[in-house]
Amino acid sequence: MKILFDTNVLLDVLLAREPWYQNALTLWQANDTGLIHGHISATTVTDIFYISRRYTNAKGALEAVITCLDAFSIIAIGQDELKQATEMAGSDFEDNLQIVAAKSVHLDAIVTRNVADFQNTQITIFTPEQALNSLKN
Repeated sequence: MKILFDTNVLLDVLLAREPWYQNALTLWQANDTGLIHGHISATTVTDIFYISRRYTNAKGALEAVITCLDAFSIIAIGQDELKQATEMAGSDFEDNLQIVAAKSVHLDAIVTRNVADFQNTQITIFTPEQALNSLKN
């Protein structure tokens, strides 16, 4: 299964945020072992740096970025993707961009803790727990 990891799921692992850490880590490990193929959008990388730096420091944030670059395939974001995201219904541009990114490379699902933000997407949306359960079936 090819999955886009939303920023919040990555940060749950990178910052060991409870109570979400274990499910997010298990899903990340499924990517590491090849059970799934994880992707992130290029814009997620900058968000990871910015948010991680607030909780650690510039060195820690850069290490988080490198960890993500080593673990996941990166989906390029260009002008076409940005325009598509502006034309979508919904008030969250960042979430719209995640949807466009996932569709642009024909992913099977997006995994996020904010399922309500991804309604009417025409792509499967999972919480980390739901994604793990789908792997068992």
